[in-house]
Amino acid sequence: MPTFINDGLSLFYNEKGAGQLLLILPGNTASSACHDRELDHFGQYYHTVSLDFRGTGKSQRLSSWPDDWWDKCVDDTAALIAHLGEQHCIVMGTSGGANIALLLAIKYPEQISRVIADSCAELFSPESLRNEVSNRKIRTKDQIDFWKYANGDDWEDVVNEDSKLLMRFADKGGDLFNGKLDTIKCPVLFTGTLKDSFIPDIGKQNIRMAKQIQSSNTFLSNDGDHPFMWTCPDVFRSVSYQFLKNWSER
Repeated sequence: MPTFINDGLSLFYNEKGAGQLLLILPGNTASSACHDRELDHFGQYYHTVSLDFRGTGKSQRLSSWPDDWWDKCVDDTAALIAHLGEQHCIVMGTSGGANIALLLAIKYPEQISRVIADSCAELFSPESLRNEVSNRKIRTKDQIDFWKYANGDDWEDVVNEDSKLLMRFADKGGDLFNGKLDTIKCPVLFTGTLKDSFIPDIGKQNIRMAKQIQSSNTFLSNDGDHPFMWTCPDVFRSVSYQFLKNWSER
């Protein structure tokens, strides 16, 4: 089982393929197990690696999730790049994983060559975060099956810790980037759908984020739902390849 140690924690990752390193970062309460299709597909062209963030998936559990959990996950991802013997890589994240991808480009600019940020936002209203946590209490069979597949038999502990983290984040105002998006120097592609049920103002959010990053592109669809990567995979892959191809030729 591929693991590495960072900050005293054993962290798991999944990998496929060879070539240039492409990291895939999962969303909140998901894990690398949920990205088998992306690993298989992009692994045909890249050394594709997906990380289980601390406290999730097959990575080591935490007694509780700290307020700086996102920042710690950024450090873990940078450590994974070094563990794999690479100096820089492409990062593809969806939902909460897209936010970590952008934070990675802010904190470790020398290690990140390009970012694809799917189905994400810059600002989350405290009300929307509280609604998301409240909706999780209505646990359908599909939701439970997803969380169990992603995290194992203790899935409920993982979801509860993430929910508590989101509630504390809501109390602080829901701003993860603190005005630092304009420090990102690498090319960024934002993708999403205008029908995103989790981020209803994703169009405005993506445009606002893109305006802050000089080398940025935005693709918004009228099809699919959250996350766009999974609900419209063929379109997402096509747009991502075109973005990567364009920047590899410059």
